[in-house]
Formats: sequence, C-alpha cells, structure tokens
Amino acid sequence: MKMTTKIKEYRAKRDITQDSLAKIVGVRRETIVHLENGRYNPSLKLAYDIARALGTTIDELFSFSEE
Repeated sequence: MKMTTKIKEYRAKRDITQDSLAKIVGVRRETIVHLENGRYNPSLKLAYDIARALGTTIDELFSFSEE
C-alpha cells in the first residue's frame, strides 16, 4: 500500500511551518518531512494529533492506495 498525504497543503493554508507542527504534535521536524513525502506511516495517535492541529480529519489528510 502507498500512503499519500495532504499535510503540506493544510500547513500552507494555516501558515504553519514543519517545525511548528512538529512541536505542536511532539515529534521532530524530520518526522513531518518523512510524513509529507510518504516515507513514514504515522501511528493512529500521531495521525489524530496532526489532523487536530490542522483543523481537519484523518480521512481528509491521509489516503492509501494499492501500488
């Protein structure tokens, strides 16, 4: 399965940097970079925390597709 994410779009809409989002959800900036590039699948708690910080839902931020 391949994960795609809209984290970068939602960050831009809210004018939040990768570093700021990382601090809000309690991870390193590199984790946000990996998430945005689809190289890391978040835990359910992290996905929830990011969605909440960006004012959206997990379903809106993350999608999975067969490769």
